[in-house]
Amino acid sequence: MNSLIDKYNIPGPRYTSYPTVPFWDEAGFTADLWQQSVIRSFNESNDAEGISIYIHLPFCEQLCTFCACHKRITKQHSVEVPYLESVLKEWDLYLNLLQSEGSNLGKKPKIKELHLGGGTPTFFSPDNLKTLLEGIFAKAEIAENPEFSFEGHPNNTTREHLQTLYDLGFRRSSFGVQDYDPQVQKAINRIQPFENVERVTNWAREIGYKGVSHDLVFGLPFHTWEKMEHTIRKTLELKPDRLAFYSYAHVPWIKGVGQRGFDENDLPSGEEKRKLYENGKKLLEELGYIEVGMDHFALEHDDLYQSMVSGDIHRNFMGYSSSKTQLMIGLGMSAISDSWYAFAQNEKTVEDYQKRVEEGKIPVFRGHILNEEDLNIRQHILNIMCRLETSWDWQTAFPEIENALDALKEMEADGLVEISENSIKITEKGRAFTRNVAMTFDLRMMRNKPETRIFSMTI
Repeated sequence: MNSLIDKYNIPGPRYTSYPTVPFWDEAGFTADLWQQSVIRSFNESNDAEGISIYIHLPFCEQLCTFCACHKRITKQHSVEVPYLESVLKEWDLYLNLLQSEGSNLGKKPKIKELHLGGGTPTFFSPDNLKTLLEGIFAKAEIAENPEFSFEGHPNNTTREHLQTLYDLGFRRSSFGVQDYDPQVQKAINRIQPFENVERVTNWAREIGYKGVSHDLVFGLPFHTWEKMEHTIRKTLELKPDRLAFYSYAHVPWIKGVGQRGFDENDLPSGEEKRKLYENGKKLLEELGYIEVGMDHFALEHDDLYQSMVSGDIHRNFMGYSSSKTQLMIGLGMSAISDSWYAFAQNEKTVEDYQKRVEEGKIPVFRGHILNEEDLNIRQHILNIMCRLETSWDWQTAFPEIENALDALKEMEADGLVEISENSIKITEKGRAFTRNVAMTFDLRMMRNKPETRIFSMTI
């Protein structure tokens, strides 16, 4: 395995989209084309599927130095109301768009999936979150069996937060744990006692949440297997329904070094990091968790596992989901939207975002319109990331399929994939290299090889 790590531990995307953001054709993107794609997708899918909404709530009271998300660090809670007012105005702009075209007139969006991400959504008061969500729901319908979820910080999520969101239809909560070791927590500026995680997890279950998820990160500074094992065993005392078990994405060339309490010498090597994953996976499976897709584990009763079994599992900018919608609208600073036919990202600072919304404009500043080849490749990569396999019809296969197969033959020799006449399947040994397999299909990256490093390492 060590030789495989040396061979395949290269920079690569996590594939929450295809094309990945660095390879978007921004020159071919316009706001008008984006809006046309939204209307098309809404017409095609709202009645049958409904839509998804992602709301980015970017504020945090302190900087966690392992984090690569778009956020704003402040202790001034006076920012809450003006920001949420802008989000509701942006929602109105989309509603006006969706209901302005012929057959759409008067038709309400049907919300199937809604996720509050950050930043720290529980930075906002329960009352302010209630005002936001009631404003979203007032002009929409709620689909049958909706999936509403939020990310909560165990240090500041109150029982009132949990009850308020539950009363509004939320049934899933995700808590960022990362690690329980004091040395690791100090290095990443995330001091978070186990008791805080235990408290919010128990509250969520007492209130009635059907799904509680914990996020763990391996490969953090000062990580050893002993520390990782301690974190997993403490986590298992609470038995969350699902776990995200992520590799730390070390991207200082994008986010800088901030106030972090570590340097590169404190990070585990690629070989050590892979052992953290392999040992962690083995322990989680011994304790009843099943690996789902990439980076995720779930108990057998959880919807994410059930969707993997049924083949309904989906992956988008929010990560893995047990339900799929064709149209996902991202609201808030830096949020990314997906109409299936196009991607669009909102302005990346709070000030620019709010300024555009106040001007009465949907606040996208860049995006990508997918062509037929993109849509073909996108489906292959989704299949690989969600089902660990894909197949094709030679009559309609993309032109460079032979090149992809040449690269995959080497992986086949290493026991990572199985290749048949018109399909590939990732083996159990190859699951750790899922990102590498997907990369062989990434035509935009192959044609536009980056001159500088833009992705974290695959392992």
